[in-house]
Amino acid sequence: MPGDKTQATTDAGTQATTTATSGLPQVHLPRNSGMDLDLDWVRNVEANTSAIERRCASLPGRRSVKKDWQAAWLLKAVTLIDLTTLSGDDTERRVHRLCRKAAQPVRADILTALGMADRRITTGAVCVYHEMVPAAVSALSGTGIPVAAVSTGFPAGLSPYRLRVAEIGESVALGAEEIDIVISRRHVLEQNWQALYDELREFRTACGPAHMKAILATGELQTLRNVARASLVCMMAGADFIKTSTGKESVNATLPVSLTMIRAIRDYEARTGFKVGYKPAGGISKAKDALTYLALIKEELGDRWLQPDLFRFGASSLLGDIERQLEHFVTGRYSAGYRHAIG
Repeated sequence: MPGDKTQATTDAGTQATTTATSGLPQVHLPRNSGMDLDLDWVRNVEANTSAIERRCASLPGRRSVKKDWQAAWLLKAVTLIDLTTLSGDDTERRVHRLCRKAAQPVRADILTALGMADRRITTGAVCVYHEMVPAAVSALSGTGIPVAAVSTGFPAGLSPYRLRVAEIGESVALGAEEIDIVISRRHVLEQNWQALYDELREFRTACGPAHMKAILATGELQTLRNVARASLVCMMAGADFIKTSTGKESVNATLPVSLTMIRAIRDYEARTGFKVGYKPAGGISKAKDALTYLALIKEELGDRWLQPDLFRFGASSLLGDIERQLEHFVTGRYSAGYRHAIG
């Protein structure tokens, strides 16, 4: 109903205004400790693909925010970005530039025009390869912004198992506070849930105090049912976040996959009481897409998931488009993309 939509938009804008400037990510929740593998629960999980696709197809047209509310939501989205560089030609200088952008992701003149000059806005984290962890840790010293390291033979996850486990420990020792691990996709495709669970439990132990984000590489899992079951097993094994993609697959984050995963998160919380985070990654490069994902999260999981300790965007170019849209909001003009470089 139109009235419901107006109220939802108003509530969303109010929430975004309140939380967009809440500062650096702070974890106040009990960490997911995992549970014993419940194969009956896993095997009973299904995914109604047609219903999921219908729900997702309707979302962009039914949920939109405009004007002040849109600006507030876009500022919120900035605080939820894992600003990422995962290229073969990464250098320490590139990582240092990215970290500077993470600490001041929106130009000062735009923040002043938005009335936010006295508020601290940063991205949720900086995500790099293991080799670049020391450079990122050094560049972010004193900012409170965590470094996330991709690990366990990223992106394929096919390096020797002992080396994958060792890589986690080395990244944590170098100062990474979050570890984005990749699962062995073959375990999902073969329905070998015990092997997947055992692998993730050992990865979680190796992470120690660092939070573990489990990357499912959903574009390679064939069905939404596989996505749902793999999500559940990763959470049972103690994942702090479940994440869609490495960004290197031919198909990365999509709304149907996201809906499947966040409903698994909702079911897991209902059964165990633990809140697990969600990270869509790969292919989210436009501000309007970020708004759609935030609307989906708000409707399916609630406002508590609109915080950096429970939701992140894995992105490299999204920030540039958000900053461009914010400049359009305050000036009425679109600027060239090169004026909003991220690194």
